[in-house]
Amino acid sequence: MHKLIASVIAGLVGFGLVGLTHRQTDDGWISLFNGKDLDGWTAKIKGYEAGDNFARTFRVQDGAISVNYDGYDGKFNNRFGHLFYKTAYSSYRLRLEYRFVGEQIADGAGWAWRNSGVMIHGQLPESMEIEQDFPVSAEVQLLGGPATGDRPTANLCTPGTNVVMNGKLITQHCTNSTSPTFRGDQWVRLEIEVRGNGIVSHRINNELVLTYEQIQLDPSDATAKSLIKDGKLPLSGGTISLQSESHPVQFRLIELKPL
Repeated sequence: MHKLIASVIAGLVGFGLVGLTHRQTDDGWISLFNGKDLDGWTAKIKGYEAGDNFARTFRVQDGAISVNYDGYDGKFNNRFGHLFYKTAYSSYRLRLEYRFVGEQIADGAGWAWRNSGVMIHGQLPESMEIEQDFPVSAEVQLLGGPATGDRPTANLCTPGTNVVMNGKLITQHCTNSTSPTFRGDQWVRLEIEVRGNGIVSHRINNELVLTYEQIQLDPSDATAKSLIKDGKLPLSGGTISLQSESHPVQFRLIELKPL
């Protein structure tokens, strides 16, 4: 089943079958979020089937996609969640604004404080196991800073994947960017440029903070291993999703330009 779903993703990406059902500007940018509802998006939360937006974790408030935990009865219980856009993409620029708000739910992990992400080149939500924490993907990790000290954002984390940097295969889970630290509830501008299985660039407020290339499945990861077809590791495209990791966060102005 995993191999069939992986083939579907490859077919969508390889033949450029992208659905342009949301508003498109004259310069080619597509609005992935209409500012009113979650049309075109599918939730997958650990412990629940794809499409079950448990406790309205993901909702629209004041023109933004908001991640909330007011229906969790005070316990996150490691119910990591992701909100997937309906279309798989290969080469594109994605831009959005995000901010952290409020307080982390009480039993959220310390590392998950003011922590979220945008997952790229991901698997389909329907292909995830019920108890799977994160989709196999590359994560553009978004972090907020404490009152003092450095905590960069737009880092890279790799659930079930590896990448290449400066000609070297990188197998460590997370790699920091060179971004400044952003404290408080300010909106931060993120842009990701993805060139299929080529170069990926992260920008914060128009400044380049990280680059890498050749996103690929990690054969040592059990979930990723089930997605490998004919021994091929490179990922040339996949899903885009927004993350829920126990701290309230908001996303707005989500736009994509195919390349």
